[in-house]
Amino acid sequence: MMRNLSLGLALAVVAAVVMPSLAAEPIKASARAGAKPSWSKGIQPINRESYYNAIECGKQGGQDPPCVFWDTGFCKNVEFDLTFYTAYKSVAYAVWNALRQQQPAPTPDYAEAQRTRVTVAVKAVDAKNNPVVDVHIKRGGKIIQPLARSPTGVDTRYTFNYPEWAADTDIDLEIVGKKRPILCRIDKDVLAQMR
Repeated sequence: MMRNLSLGLALAVVAAVVMPSLAAEPIKASARAGAKPSWSKGIQPINRESYYNAIECGKQGGQDPPCVFWDTGFCKNVEFDLTFYTAYKSVAYAVWNALRQQQPAPTPDYAEAQRTRVTVAVKAVDAKNNPVVDVHIKRGGKIIQPLARSPTGVDTRYTFNYPEWAADTDIDLEIVGKKRPILCRIDKDVLAQMR
């Protein structure tokens, strides 16, 4: 009995040392620099200003325009890759993709963009070793769960409403892996650059 208790205690100590503490080592998020047109209003529901700004963003051209792909390398870590889907990004991407294929710039569906929520796609770098279990936001001492979780063949998508991404306070995006979690700290200045 005593031997089993000692072994259990030893395993608990090893697990505590090996498992990274979320609070001790958060990864700081950063949006890509150099995006034109500039943006400092953060992720928000589409409105006239953001809709036309997104169309101009999509007209930037190039292989990897920072205003369309502002989330490239966002919260870079060795466990998970993140991709954001927002109304702004869907409008900008539709225009960029059409022009890239040498088609005329479309007028993306404004009503469809209004129905779009914020979705974070999370892909485990090593899905066999550390698959994604959950994703949630910590804001103002509260844990905010996603509205929906949708696993795909490539990633798992977590959908949130816009207020959770407001650029008025820092937030934490917690990605829970089966073996190792990641805490992504998003300062309000970075939130303001997100589109």
